This record gives sequence, structure tokens and C-alpha cells, in this order.
Amino acid sequence: MKIVLLGYGKMGQLIEKFATKRGHEILLVIDKDNRESVTAQQLQQADVAIDFSEPAAAIDNINLCFQADLPVVVGTTGWYDQLEDIKARCMQDGHALLYGSNFSIGVNIFFHINKLLAKVMNPYKQYDVQVEEIHHIHKLDAPSGTAITIAEGIIEGLDNKQKWVNSVADDGPEVIPGASELLIESNRIEEVPGTHTVLYSSEVDQLEFKHTAHSRAGFALGAVVASEWLVGKQGFYQVTDIFDFNV
Repeated sequence: MKIVLLGYGKMGQLIEKFATKRGHEILLVIDKDNRESVTAQQLQQADVAIDFSEPAAAIDNINLCFQADLPVVVGTTGWYDQLEDIKARCMQDGHALLYGSNFSIGVNIFFHINKLLAKVMNPYKQYDVQVEEIHHIHKLDAPSGTAITIAEGIIEGLDNKQKWVNSVADDGPEVIPGASELLIESNRIEEVPGTHTVLYSSEVDQLEFKHTAHSRAGFALGAVVASEWLVGKQGFYQVTDIFDFNV
């Protein structure tokens, strides 16, 4: 495949490394230094684009790929308030887009089991639940897209939780969730790649379900695998569509 990289920070550089190892070619790298000069015509020689840029740039990058009719894998989060509009345009015009809050295989297994666990816990109202996430201090959005996906999976399975609320440690007043609200507690610590924990707590015990990323490598490899899957397709997909869990 010929790949366009949108964003060339740490993730973009890792994606380049894994794509090259898997026999692909990086046709073009687009970042804040050259973004304004890039045209849709330049993208038309590629097979797929991978976006790991910044929340503020994601929509413009998606629009550029749509103009070029180039399939795009979007790993950037923080733009989901416009997701339904992007989906409608993608489907109407026959484009291809795959997005996800996390492309790691391990995290997607975590997402699946998290949903199953919520259904198991639903009858046991004595347990309250919250999500904790830790990321590096350079991460621009809070809560993380991964934490939001986890929270949505829990809300789907629990009758007594209707929405999530976010509290960022050491940033503003403490957020105290209501009975029907699921707390996502966000922490930003040095260079932590990403740790997500689901806590079910009662007066007598606590259950913890946790995923710890040792590096960003799993995210980068997953993004390349996702781009391989997307090429040749039309439609609007989530990264979970790549995985086929039988339980």
C-alpha cells in the first residue's frame, strides 16, 4: 500500500516504522508545517491515509481525504461531537472511513470483555462503578477516547447509569457524580502511554479490571492493520468491526 500520514508526532513516526516493516510505502507525510500547501490531488496517488494528528486538525484532514476520495483511518480523538455529520457525508458520497479511540488489539479485547462484565454486574446494585485513566502530560483531550469507549460500554450494560461525567485530577473543582452518572477520573502523569481501570466497589469488596499499555507500539501496529483492512471498502466503520469475538 501507499500511505499518507496525517500527523508526524510520536505516533506518526511509529506508524511509519511498522508500515515499512510490513512492506508498505509512505507516500506523503503531512503535518502542521506543510498542511496548508497540500492539495487533494496530491493524495490521489495513495491507497489510504492514517490520521494521528490533533483534535483541532482532524475534521479538516477528514475533509481533505474525502475530497481526494481516499480511504482514511482516524486515530485522533476529540472530534466525536461531529461524528454523525461526518458519517452521513461518508455514506452519502461513497467514501471510506474507519475510526477508533484505540487500535491496540489488547484494548479491543478489553472493550469486549468490559461490555460482558457490565452485563454480569447489572443485577448487583450494591456495586458502584467508575473508570480511571492515566496518560502522559502531552495528551490534549480529557477524558481519553479510550475511556469514553469503556464508559459507553458500561452504560450500555448497566440499567442504573445513564451518562458519564469527567473529573481531571488537579484541574478545577472536584466532580461528584450523581447516582445515574458514571465518573471518569482522568490523570496526566509524565510519559505514561495509557492505563485504564474499571472499578466496581461495594461496602465489602472491590473488583478491578485493568489494561496497561507498555508503549505506543500496539496502537501504531493496530492502525496499520486497520488500514490494510479498510483498503478496497466503502462505508463508515469503527475499529471494533475488524475484530470478530465469538463470546
